[in-house]
Amino acid sequence: MTLVLVHGVPETAAVWDPLRAALSRQDVRALRMPGFGCPRPDGFSATKEEYVAWLAGELEAMAGDEIDLVGHDWGGGLVVRLVSTRPDLVRTWATDAAGLGHPAFEWHDLARLWQTPGVGEEFFEQLLATPLEERAKGFEGFGVPFEHALEIAAGVDQVMAGSILALYRSAVRVGEEWSPGFADVPAPGLVIVPEGDAFLVRSVAEESAARAGATVAELPGLGHWWLLQDPASGAARLEEFWESAR
Repeated sequence: MTLVLVHGVPETAAVWDPLRAALSRQDVRALRMPGFGCPRPDGFSATKEEYVAWLAGELEAMAGDEIDLVGHDWGGGLVVRLVSTRPDLVRTWATDAAGLGHPAFEWHDLARLWQTPGVGEEFFEQLLATPLEERAKGFEGFGVPFEHALEIAAGVDQVMAGSILALYRSAVRVGEEWSPGFADVPAPGLVIVPEGDAFLVRSVAEESAARAGATVAELPGLGHWWLLQDPASGAARLEEFWESAR
């Protein structure tokens, strides 16, 4: 059995380190999305469907293993699509981005900025020209402890910026495109709903969970980066879910 973790934006696999330390299991593999702390393969244009195909390939390479799949932010969005199309690849799944599989999903303001040609490029040009500690303060504003905020901010580079822009621009109508498949998922699922997640609409997440047949795990007092704010609480909810799926 293997726990596979998929990070989000603008992150690297290191974002999972505190949660991994809080888990009782050791069979953990944190994937690195192409372009996020690592190069993008030749010909990989960083669209949402390419990332889903990449994730499916990673799981297929673990053939014969029982996989518990967990995704955060865009990694959670990839989980939504993966279990919609290839539920056979996982034993269980968990996501904090179930809204991407809802027909009424709407992007937040920052995403719409990144989806705008020229404006998105200017955003990252200015960001990368900003001193590291100032960049980190932006993540602190979302409840990320400063040491982890520094790590996230330091990981953003030109390759990641280009990957983010391409990913978001491929996903303008993601709810419309992905929602039909995200229903009655046969593998047991968990939809994580942090109470203070500024990028999440609770009703949309809960309705998505109901459509998919998943359980909802509320995280009171935590925000978008719950896995950094209180990794012990997140680990406890996940382990409770995995135990129930045995």
